[in-house]
Amino acid sequence: MSARVPAVPGLRRLRLEAALSQLDLARLAKLSPHTVSDLEQLKVQARPSTLRKLARALGVTPRELMNP
Repeated sequence: MSARVPAVPGLRRLRLEAALSQLDLARLAKLSPHTVSDLEQLKVQARPSTLRKLARALGVTPRELMNP
């Protein structure tokens, strides 16, 4: 079982700063829009690989995603 990141509190803020919709970000990160939505609402935990995909799509570090 892979480790999970407790929450991704900075995801919504960084997505909005990048002027991306959830669908746009999902496509760039190669994730489902449902996953992006659930992560933004802090409903689910992220795998480290998911965190890296989101960070790469947003042009930030995974650590920046963790800052609210």
